[in-house]
Amino acid sequence: MPAAAAVRWRTSPVVVCGAGAVIGVLGGLIGLGGAEFRLPLLIGLFGFAALQAVILNKAMSLIVVITALPARLLSVSHTDIASHWTIAVNLLAGSLIGAWLGAGLATRMHSRTLYRVLAGLLIVIAIALAASHIGHSGTVALPPIVRILVAVAAGIGIGVVAALMGVAGGELLIPTIVLLFAVDIKLAGSLSLLVSLPTMLVAFARYSRDQSFQVVRGNTRFVLTMAAGSIAGTVLGGLLLGMFPSLALIPVLVALLVISAVKVWRHQ
Repeated sequence: MPAAAAVRWRTSPVVVCGAGAVIGVLGGLIGLGGAEFRLPLLIGLFGFAALQAVILNKAMSLIVVITALPARLLSVSHTDIASHWTIAVNLLAGSLIGAWLGAGLATRMHSRTLYRVLAGLLIVIAIALAASHIGHSGTVALPPIVRILVAVAAGIGIGVVAALMGVAGGELLIPTIVLLFAVDIKLAGSLSLLVSLPTMLVAFARYSRDQSFQVVRGNTRFVLTMAAGSIAGTVLGGLLLGMFPSLALIPVLVALLVISAVKVWRHQ
């Protein structure tokens, strides 16, 4: 295929929206936004450089989370969420710092190094996904003050990872909340969104100070088109949730993440 034709094919609204929809379905099937699957596509299929892909992924993740937040909060009692507000605050105390540090680190990192860091983080996400959906997580008994300190430290780490990959971080936040605070996984999902949104805004603000942020302004139509596809796909994935048992689905998604990690690692 000639270079010009390949570019037109990759930037076709149908292809961009379709790719977003597929990612959204994958995310909807496991209760996430799908940004961890979007990042390798932005690099491998659409040809964005590592930092550009991270920033675009962050922009689309922000749109998807803002859209999903009202529906998600309606599915869980406001009383339950309000009674566990300290969990969100404890994690936010660390994640906001981590998001700023992670975004700053990404803008200073050499491109080749960033590709390899992203590949490693995709493997981390794959492990977290497998552990949280296939394994049976218990809870950790810790004294209150130690639990708070561990939550802040975990928040910093999650904030760094979310900023470096341009994701919401739910795949790490949800098991952390369940493990440390022994809450229902449905409630943990809603609390994770309350942590994710401010964390993403901080990372986005930090990225906006870098010259590479121009990629968002130059690809606004691309961002909105793929985000629209992701939102539609997420809804469809949620509707299809009961048709695909997790024990069959999760190994496939983990394999996709591992394959993506290898391709990103080798990317030039």
